[in-house]
Amino acid sequence: METAPVKPIVSFDEFDKLDIRVGTIQRIEGIKGSDKLVRLVVSFGDHQRNILAGIKQERSNPAEIEGSQALFVVNLEPRKMMGEVSEGMLFDIGYADGITPVLAVPEKRVPDGSRCG
Repeated sequence: METAPVKPIVSFDEFDKLDIRVGTIQRIEGIKGSDKLVRLVVSFGDHQRNILAGIKQERSNPAEIEGSQALFVVNLEPRKMMGEVSEGMLFDIGYADGITPVLAVPEKRVPDGSRCG
């Protein structure tokens, strides 16, 4: 893999606008008509969200990550895909670099909804 150049600098104030939290993937469901997307039902402690992620082709069994904690951006505008609404974004590592993606996870279990940064 060739390392990509660093993106342009952003101010701390711009970065601080992102709300990145730990959530536990409770359930994974297929999206009818999509060969890429799955619905992740994610617990953030005080609430659950549906987050769509294009991981169906990246994993032979997407359900293997059920019960895992991962990092999510929770303050993106909701986005409609394949007739479904996504209420956030899963962080993964590797996709943008063309390698098999892995989840960005905390080093040990922390309470759902814990903030990053």
